[in-house]
Amino acid sequence: MQTYLVGGAVRDGLLNRVVTERDYVVVGATPQQMIDKGFTQVGKDFPVFLHPKTKEEYALARTERKQGHGYKGFECDASPDITLEQDLLRRDLTVNAMAMDDAGNIVDPFNGQVDLKNRVLRHVSEAFAEDPLRVLRVARFAARYSALGFHIHNETLDLMRDICASRELQYLNAQRVWQETAKSLREDHPDVYFTTLKSVGALSHWFPELEQLWGIPNPSKWHPEIDTGVHTMMVLQQAVALSDELPVRFAALVHDLGKALTDTTQWPAHHGHDDLGLSAINQFCDRLGVPNHAHELGLLVSEHHSVVHRMFEKSAEDILRVYDKSDAWRRPERFIQMLLVCKCDFLGRKNFTNRPYPQYDYWISLLEELNAVDVKAIVKQGLRGPQIKDAVHHQRLRIIADFISKIHLEHTKN
Repeated sequence: MQTYLVGGAVRDGLLNRVVTERDYVVVGATPQQMIDKGFTQVGKDFPVFLHPKTKEEYALARTERKQGHGYKGFECDASPDITLEQDLLRRDLTVNAMAMDDAGNIVDPFNGQVDLKNRVLRHVSEAFAEDPLRVLRVARFAARYSALGFHIHNETLDLMRDICASRELQYLNAQRVWQETAKSLREDHPDVYFTTLKSVGALSHWFPELEQLWGIPNPSKWHPEIDTGVHTMMVLQQAVALSDELPVRFAALVHDLGKALTDTTQWPAHHGHDDLGLSAINQFCDRLGVPNHAHELGLLVSEHHSVVHRMFEKSAEDILRVYDKSDAWRRPERFIQMLLVCKCDFLGRKNFTNRPYPQYDYWISLLEELNAVDVKAIVKQGLRGPQIKDAVHHQRLRIIADFISKIHLEHTKN
């Protein structure tokens, strides 16, 4: 029985990156031998065990043979005579197909170290094409290591295109698709994940609402980059720069889905895209099982971002409606997240990165003033039920009107 550290821990160790997870392969053992040593078996499709103390994963060396559709359609052989090299051969990329023994020696039968040095993400073998989940995984690795100069090998890209053309992606589990997508959204360059998927034809089944955005024009005055798909990726980049929160990044991704549903005869104008985007976001989230906190923020941004941008042009009623519908009174943190995505939307345009966006601070300052309305004083006036609500509403409208007038006066002076 021999044990090796494998996969990401070896790869990231060689890249001098922080290693967060350690996975091991055990060669020459049976499930019963692992259990006898105190390991707990957790794998159903193939033997995976948890170490009795560290709880790290130890998998028996195995081979796989394609039997059906999707990433689960494999027949596994984890017999004791499977070698380490056979186990590494089934892995996706050469940089993930390295192992390290207890003495620190690297086992690298497929030249993963050379590809690490050359910053190449390359498939190990033609068996890569048997697992459609690898299309998403490789796109995620491209997003993770983009800043280090990594690129996907052309032959690997061809295999990814072949997988997409075979329609194998449709057999993936939605939860696994979201897991890969959520991990990618947390990377420093999630835009690379989506542009990679677009380049190999992988957006059409799981992300059709997103795919449609490329080629849709915007007014050049406000969008010098013109293309809505390009703009969306730029907004996502801004979200990465300003926040590490998944809901913020997700909302940045879906904020303009409604532009694919506007009247094409009116393009590049997109009147009504805010509300039209709600159904597209719901479809997107329902398909992937997006968590509620991200789903809800995406809807709020889509519905209100135009009003947030045009605060100075809107009536007090329009502005108060944003506070009311977003429940800013009870969920101010989420409201501020919405404003942050709106800021990303403004800055995520060609040559807009360094432009001021005072609306972000104005909406927050105004919220503080609105929250200062003394409801108890209103109650003391003898008002009851709906009368109290109406009085609070009208007092807030006066505060908003005064606030906007003050801003206009300041701008006039300047």
